[in-house]
Amino acid sequence: MHSKSKLSPFFADMHIHIGASRTGKPIKITGSRSLTLSNILNEAKNKKGLNIVGIIDCHAPEILEELKQLRREGMIKELNGGGLDVDGLTLIPGAEIEINDENCQGPIHVLVYMPSIETMEHLSQWLSSRMKNINLSSQRMYGSAIELQQFVKSLSGLFIPAHIFTPFKSLYGKGVKMSLNEVFDPNLIDAVELGLSSNTEMASTLEELSMYTFLTNSDAHSLEKIAREYQMLSLQEATFDEFKCALHEKEGREIIANYGLNPYLGKYYNSACENCLHAFQPNNKACSKCGSTRFIKGVNDRINELKGNETAQRNRPPYIHQIPLEFIPGLGPKTLTKLRDAFGTDMDIIHAVSREQLLKVVKTVIADHILSARSGELSIQIGGGGTYGKISKNTSY
Repeated sequence: MHSKSKLSPFFADMHIHIGASRTGKPIKITGSRSLTLSNILNEAKNKKGLNIVGIIDCHAPEILEELKQLRREGMIKELNGGGLDVDGLTLIPGAEIEINDENCQGPIHVLVYMPSIETMEHLSQWLSSRMKNINLSSQRMYGSAIELQQFVKSLSGLFIPAHIFTPFKSLYGKGVKMSLNEVFDPNLIDAVELGLSSNTEMASTLEELSMYTFLTNSDAHSLEKIAREYQMLSLQEATFDEFKCALHEKEGREIIANYGLNPYLGKYYNSACENCLHAFQPNNKACSKCGSTRFIKGVNDRINELKGNETAQRNRPPYIHQIPLEFIPGLGPKTLTKLRDAFGTDMDIIHAVSREQLLKVVKTVIADHILSARSGELSIQIGGGGTYGKISKNTSY
């Protein structure tokens, strides 16, 4: 029985990739080779200041063996409420899986989380007969989405469609024509992940999403991208069961706030010409710059196609447009190291450190950029076509 008392805030990034195993074998092909399990855990806790991480390549046999070895060595402990304790940081084992059954219009990525190493191992064994290469991340599963949902639920796991609006390999990007009901059993979805080019306001225009909690995660392909997006959760303790309760808003557990990029900074906010990446208006017949008729449809245009006449009515936590420190103009690796040495983790720098404290370590312009990012006052050049937006260097205060 969950208690409503003694709830505390926890920072969580639930979509972090592993680039390579500790023996050097690739896991996420497009991920940095420095994204090893041990490096992720150190970065997440000691530099980023996270309390909970979802590492979504734990289905790979090499990673499972590494987790079991760490448990044998006493470095990992199983939590009573599910999840793994690593020196005060909670790791929830996950997997990113690609589906493309007969009901899909294109491949869709989904996130699956398990309460223990053993349940993740059961999922891995089940997937190994349905994938060409179980050793790699984000691989195609040959079977139906609903079949996967049902198996995940049989293991008491969580099922979450990933980065649902991005143009490639997502639910609404190319995965469905109009509705998630075309592909999934809606009752077997625990939440949806928004992705970098959308926010709560945009996603709330789709009525069928009103029953789901929104997650904001980094989808980190490098160590520095960890906690690019994250959420603050209200939990009694950092466990799998408590995280599940927060997704379903039970017993006072909930998401307090989503922290994510301003959608303008996302790689796919605007539609863009596929050839030259110039901004493309979907009602145009050809690119005004190069004449190409092929374009990458942006998240904003896709949501406008799908949305209803009214915003779905549901009280949601605030979506706070958070600018990661790496986006701050003039804030390079050496300066970031100085800030971390002075103030601790990125969560401290982004949310708490005063202007007076910042000025003892960095130049005035950088301190002002950090504070303006905190208050959502930075000017942004909009991204699209696979290119991130940028913070305008001539922002005035």
